[in-house]
Amino acid sequence: MSKSIMSLALVLAVFVAGAAQLSAQTVPPGGKEQVDKLVAVLKSDAPLKEKVDACRGLGVIGTKDAVPALAALLADEKLSHNARYALEPIPDPSVDEALRDALGRLKGRPLAGVIVSIGARRDAKAIEGLAGMLQNPDADVVQAAARSLGRIGTPEAAKALLGTLGGVPAANQPALCEGLLRAAEALAAKGQRDEAIAIYDRLRSLQPAPHQVRTAALRGAILVRGPEGIAILRQELRNKDYLLFAAAVRTSQEIRGAEVTQALWRGLGPLPADNQILVIQALGKRADRTAVPALVAAAKGGAKPVRLAAVRALGQIGDASSALALLGLQGDADRELAQASQESLAVLEGKQIDDVVMNMLSSGDAARRLTALDLIGQRRIKAAVPALLKAAGDPDAEVRRAAIRRLGELGSAAELPGMVELLMGLKDPQDLSAAEQAVGALCARSDNPEASVQKLIERLAQAPGAQKTVLLRVLGSAGGASALTAVRDALKDPDPQVRAAALRTLAAWKTADVVPDLLALARRSSIPAERALGLRGYLAWAGRKELPVGQRLSICREAGNLVQTTEEKKLLLAALGSMASADALALAVPLLDDASVKDEACAAAVSVAERLLKSKGGDTAQTASKLIEPLKKAAQAATDLDLAQRAKAALKRAQSRAKGK
Repeated sequence: MSKSIMSLALVLAVFVAGAAQLSAQTVPPGGKEQVDKLVAVLKSDAPLKEKVDACRGLGVIGTKDAVPALAALLADEKLSHNARYALEPIPDPSVDEALRDALGRLKGRPLAGVIVSIGARRDAKAIEGLAGMLQNPDADVVQAAARSLGRIGTPEAAKALLGTLGGVPAANQPALCEGLLRAAEALAAKGQRDEAIAIYDRLRSLQPAPHQVRTAALRGAILVRGPEGIAILRQELRNKDYLLFAAAVRTSQEIRGAEVTQALWRGLGPLPADNQILVIQALGKRADRTAVPALVAAAKGGAKPVRLAAVRALGQIGDASSALALLGLQGDADRELAQASQESLAVLEGKQIDDVVMNMLSSGDAARRLTALDLIGQRRIKAAVPALLKAAGDPDAEVRRAAIRRLGELGSAAELPGMVELLMGLKDPQDLSAAEQAVGALCARSDNPEASVQKLIERLAQAPGAQKTVLLRVLGSAGGASALTAVRDALKDPDPQVRAAALRTLAAWKTADVVPDLLALARRSSIPAERALGLRGYLAWAGRKELPVGQRLSICREAGNLVQTTEEKKLLLAALGSMASADALALAVPLLDDASVKDEACAAAVSVAERLLKSKGGDTAQTASKLIEPLKKAAQAATDLDLAQRAKAALKRAQSRAKGK
C-alpha cells in the first residue's frame, strides 16, 4: 500500500472514530495520538484532499495541540476555510490568539474568512482589530468585520460600528446596518436597554437607508422600550410611508394589551383603504373584543375590500358581540358581504353563539330563519333537533325543506319515529323528496339498522300512496331480508304508483337474493311495462362480475327465452360479451342472424373469443376449435370495419392454436 493511500486511510479512520466518540460525549482514548497523526498530515506534503480530510477530523477531535498547524494554513488560499472550520470549535484561548494574530498579516478572502471566524467565536478582545478593518479598502473585509462586530454585540463593538456609519461607502452600508441590528439585539437580550435603543433610533433616522433596515430598527425601537414603545407605535401608524406603516402594524402583533388594540383602531378612519385593511387584519388576529365597535363601523360603510376585511376580522374575534354584529350584516344588499358575514358567523365558537343562532330561528322574517338553518348545519348544532322538528312545519316552503334537510344531517335514529310521523303529513313533492333524504340518512346512521327498517315497515301499510313510494325507496337503500319482503308485498298493492315504486326498488336492489323475484316478474307479469322492468333488472345481474360465471350464464339462458325487444337483446349480448366462456359464445351466435342486433352480436362473439384465447386453460386446441366457426360467421356478418378486423385476427389465432401451433 502506497504512503498516500495509507495516509488517507488513517485520516478517515481517525475522523470516523473521533466523530463516534464525540456523539457519545466522551473523551476518545488515545485522543492526543489521533490528533498528532492528523497534525502530521497537515505538516506533510500529502495531497490537498488528505489535508482537507485532516482538517475535518480535527474539527471533530481537535485540541490546542492542533492550533499551530491549523493557524499556519490560514494564509493558504486553498485550505484557509478548512483550517478555520477546524479551529472554530476548539475550546481553547489559543485559537482566539491565532485568529487575532492573523488579522495583521492576511489580505483578501483569507482575511475576510478569519474575521468571520472571530465573529463566530464572539471574541471581544478582537474588537479593536476589527474596528480597524472597517476602513479597509477591500469591501469584503469591511462587510465581514461589520457583521462580526455585530455578533460580538458588546457596547464597545456597537460604538465602533456607529462611529463608522456616517462615512461608510454606500456598498458597505447594509453590512454595517446588519451588524448594528445584531448588536442591538444582543444588547437588549443582555438587559442593556439604553444602548440598544440608541442603536435602533440611530438606524430609524438614517437617511438614506434600505427600507429593511429602517423597518427592522422600528420594530426593535418599539419592542425594546416595552410599554413606552406604544407612543412610537401610535406615531408610525400615521406614517405615509407604507412600508414603515406596515412594519408598525406587524410589530403590534408582538405586543399584548388593550392599549395596543386601541392604538390600532382609533386611527383607522382617516387611513387609505390598503392601510385600513392591514390594520383590520391585525385586529382580527389580536381577537380583542374592544375592537368590535370599530370593526362594525368599518363593515357597514366604505370601500368594499375594507368592509369584507372587517367582516372576516369579526369572525376571528369570536365574541358574542361579534355574532350580533354579524347578524346585523346578514341582510346587506351586497351578496358577497352578506355571505362573508354568514361564513364568519359559522366559524365562531361557543354556546353563546349557538344561542344567538337559535334565536334567529324564531325570527318572524323567513330569510333570517333560513339563514339560521344554514348556520345550524354549518355549526353542527345537534341540540337544535327539537327546534328543527318544529321548523319542519314552517309555513314557508324553503324554510320547511331546509329544516327537514338539517334533521337528516344532525338527527340520529332516535329522531326516526318523529321524522316518519312528519313524512306522513307532507303533500308537496319537494317536501317529500327532502323527507326521503332525511329518513334515509337517519337509517344509514342507525346503530341498529334492522330496528330502523322495522319502524319503516310498521308504517308502510297505513301510509298514503305517495308516502309508501318514499318508504319503499328508503327500504331499497337500507336493504336486508325484512326490507326485501316488504317490497315484495308491495308488488300486490292496488295503487299502480306504489307497485311501480316497488318494482323499481327491486330492479335496483343491491344483493343477489332479489334475482328470483326479478325472473318471476319477467316471466309472469301481465303488464308489459312491469315485465320489461323486471327483465331489465334481471339481465343487469348477468353483467355483475361479482357473481360466479356459472350463475351469470344461467341468468342469460333464462333471459334468452324471454327477451323480445331490441333493447332487451342488446342487454343480453352486453352481459354475454363480458364473459370468457364457450357457453356464452354459443348463446350469442344465434343472434348474429338477427338484423336488429347483428352488430352487437358480432361484438359480443368477438369479445368472448378474445377473452377465451387470453384466459388460462382457454387456449387449448379443443377450445380453439370451437371458436373457428362462430368467428367465421362473425367476420362475415360484421358491418363495422374495425370489428371485422378483430374477428379475423381472433379467427387466425384460433386456427393456429387448433393446429397445435
